[in-house]
Amino acid sequence: MLPKKRSSGKKSFIENMKNSEIKPAYLGHRKRLKEKFRETDLRSFADYEILEFALTFCMPRKDTKPLAKELIKKFGSLKQVFDASFEELQTVKGISGHSSVFISFLKSIALHYGYLEIKEGENLSSPRQAVNYFVSALSGEKIEKFCAVMLNSANKVIECVELEKGTVNRSVVIPRKIAEAALKYKAASVIVAHNHPGGTLKPSQNDIDATKSVHAALKTIDVSLLDHIIISNGSYFSFKEYNLI
Repeated sequence: MLPKKRSSGKKSFIENMKNSEIKPAYLGHRKRLKEKFRETDLRSFADYEILEFALTFCMPRKDTKPLAKELIKKFGSLKQVFDASFEELQTVKGISGHSSVFISFLKSIALHYGYLEIKEGENLSSPRQAVNYFVSALSGEKIEKFCAVMLNSANKVIECVELEKGTVNRSVVIPRKIAEAALKYKAASVIVAHNHPGGTLKPSQNDIDATKSVHAALKTIDVSLLDHIIISNGSYFSFKEYNLI
């Protein structure tokens, strides 16, 4: 009988390496990101790290740092990544339909939190609270939207409603829709807002005419128009602050 050949130490080492579970290096980095978030929230995160950390929840088996950096490079900023459409996000290699929905969901849930914050508060103690909500909700929109906050007699928010989107003759369409909404929600007062996707905050003549028409329409049902706010590029124009209401 021939003696058994001893396996070389080199071969045994290779086999052991193959049989052992080798954890990807990025798993340790993910753990560090979680610990950093627990300790500091997002205050000490770079923009790409926020996106990188978010993507780990929908891409459990992938190093998300290069993809996060590529997204910010393509769209220009973290905000613009969140403002991008499903289709735009999927033009980046590595972003699937699932991932694009997740990224859009993050923005939607943040906006919903802002809505709940003003709706569940005791009252809208400052017009600035409504401004902050509308800036968050409308700044990144690529089409024009017209919204309104309905308040009761104690200035508590009853509901925030989207009344119209796209280009319309606001001086004709909007007053009727706002009056209908005010009656539906039994509002005592209303704050309206719309965005200018083009970038200018200056109210157009159509904006001025629409505001006058809304004010007149609400007056007939004993409802006050508190303000009309125009949103663009993270800034705002208040008709109330410029004594136009």
